[in-house]
Amino acid sequence: MEVLADLWRRATVTTPVLEWQQAAIAGLVALAVLVLAWKPARMPLTVCHEGGHAVVALLTGRRLRGIRLHADTSGLTRTSGPAGGFGQGLIFFAGYPAPALVGLAAAAAVRAGHAAGLLWTIVLLSAVMLLGIRNWYGALAMVVIGGGLALTSWYAPPSALGWVGAGLAWLLLLGAPRVVLEAFRDAKGKGSDADQLAARTHVPRVVWLVLWLLITVGCLALGGFWLLPGLPLPR
Repeated sequence: MEVLADLWRRATVTTPVLEWQQAAIAGLVALAVLVLAWKPARMPLTVCHEGGHAVVALLTGRRLRGIRLHADTSGLTRTSGPAGGFGQGLIFFAGYPAPALVGLAAAAAVRAGHAAGLLWTIVLLSAVMLLGIRNWYGALAMVVIGGGLALTSWYAPPSALGWVGAGLAWLLLLGAPRVVLEAFRDAKGKGSDADQLAARTHVPRVVWLVLWLLITVGCLALGGFWLLPGLPLPR
């Protein structure tokens, strides 16, 4: 019981809100990671992408058969249920916006001083998602992500958690548009989310790609505004 009480105290502690200069530094560090170490940095984005598919699948009444995460940072979410329909279209649509929306939620939590709660929430969600993983590499990735954040949240002081939360928010917000831009280069007909949506709606795949890009860039703009309180803007 003492451990649970201590965990609750750590998860609900208020963390200092970073000054805009500090948040900007966290953003530059996240950007450097995305540029210099794109492959490992892309895995949290893939986790959010596949998690978006899984969550919408469950919300639309489909059964989750399993999630696979691969070493090349690709992923696959398998569901079962009635073929076609509006719900299945939502499942294919949900993947690409998911990292940006999670990043936006992370930015809101950091701005509100709840970086500790944010990190422990991600740890909990990682544990839940681990139950749906169906390959050893995916399980390892979830243990590394969830375990790393759990150790950081347990041992780091509240002042450091604001930096970690901001860095994570920036990583997702900045990385999400890049993932969509990569999808533009995918060959048509490879069975991507955009191809699946185009086949079901008869709306060209490029329309879905542009829509995803607008959503992710919009989340980046709004999340950046939240993460940079007091940023002097030109008049």
